[in-house]
Amino acid sequence: MAVPKRKMSRSNTRSRRANWKATAVTTAACSQCKSPKLPHAACPVCGTYNGRQVLEV
Repeated sequence: MAVPKRKMSRSNTRSRRANWKATAVTTAACSQCKSPKLPHAACPVCGTYNGRQVLEV
C-alpha cells in the first residue's frame, strides 16, 4: 500500500476535495407525453419505452 512521505497541506487537501462535486441527474423528454424521464428507462407517467407500451400505467 502506498503511504505519503510528507503531510499534505490544508490548501492542497481542500483544493483536491473541492473537485468532488455532485452532478444533477440528466433527464430526457418522453417521446409520447413529453414529461421528463431517466434516459434508457421506461416513462413512469405513460409507461412507454422506445415508442411502444411496456408498462401498465
